[in-house]
Amino acid sequence: MLVRIAKDFPIIHSVVGLIGNLLFFIGSILFFKAFEPLYTLAVWLFVVGSLFMLVGSVGELVRKYFQIEEGRVSL
Repeated sequence: MLVRIAKDFPIIHSVVGLIGNLLFFIGSILFFKAFEPLYTLAVWLFVVGSLFMLVGSVGELVRKYFQIEEGRVSL
């Protein structure tokens, strides 16, 4: 199932990566001193955003790998 998602739905990788970037950005802003009471939330947004960015990048890498395997794209 994951292979099919990686191969057939490339937009998912972009959306997951975009959500990750947004969470990462919001978490970064919350690290400012003005938002000190939200520090724990900032850390979690930072971590979850980073994970989403990683998942989006890995999914895109897997998709490109299968394209190369199938001969649709060359290096």
